[in-house]
Amino acid sequence: MRKIIFPPIETATQDGLVALGGDLLEDTLITAYKQGIFPWPISAEYPLAWFSPDPRGVLFLEKLHIPKSFQKFLKRHDYQITFNQAFDEVISHCSKISRQHQTSTWITQDIIQGYIRLFKRELAYSCEVWSKDKLIAGLYGVCMGEFISGESMFTFEDNASKLALYALASHLKNKNINWLDTQMVTPVVEHFGGIYISRPDFINLLATKNWTRKRDEIF
Repeated sequence: MRKIIFPPIETATQDGLVALGGDLLEDTLITAYKQGIFPWPISAEYPLAWFSPDPRGVLFLEKLHIPKSFQKFLKRHDYQITFNQAFDEVISHCSKISRQHQTSTWITQDIIQGYIRLFKRELAYSCEVWSKDKLIAGLYGVCMGEFISGESMFTFEDNASKLALYALASHLKNKNINWLDTQMVTPVVEHFGGIYISRPDFINLLATKNWTRKRDEIF
């Protein structure tokens, strides 16, 4: 069995860069996430980059904020929500969606294949939003025991990505999951009350997690 070693997160650069290189095999990803580290490729010209930012984005689910405008949307939409029904499609759409201030995607083919392998091991999940039989939004992340992350999302319709995050947050809250690792606080995450916390506080949160809980117990 391989021994995976990352540098101490305290040695990270100001931007949170911990290490360069390595692979995206399941044991590498499991080791990284358990230490508060995640892969985030800089570009195809650079080695694979691993980050542990300080501060870290988190959504505390007991403090989930639902704006009045979104409450109105919840009452009138006719979209359907599913989990783990179209992981490959979700991550593929996430890799192609155009994002403000980004000229290329960090979701490379290596990332896609790495997280598909995690999904097959029941260590990753997806949330899908459908309009009849058309996939219009979704998000994916890892689910290692009670540790759940939101890695990326996409949408083709207004409010649909917000609906995916809201559906995920509500579902996790019902399963007694207290917080979601969002890594950064994007406008959508902030919309629901996401905040930044210090890296030491994040590591302390990690220490409280049950890492043995199975995906089918949560989703």
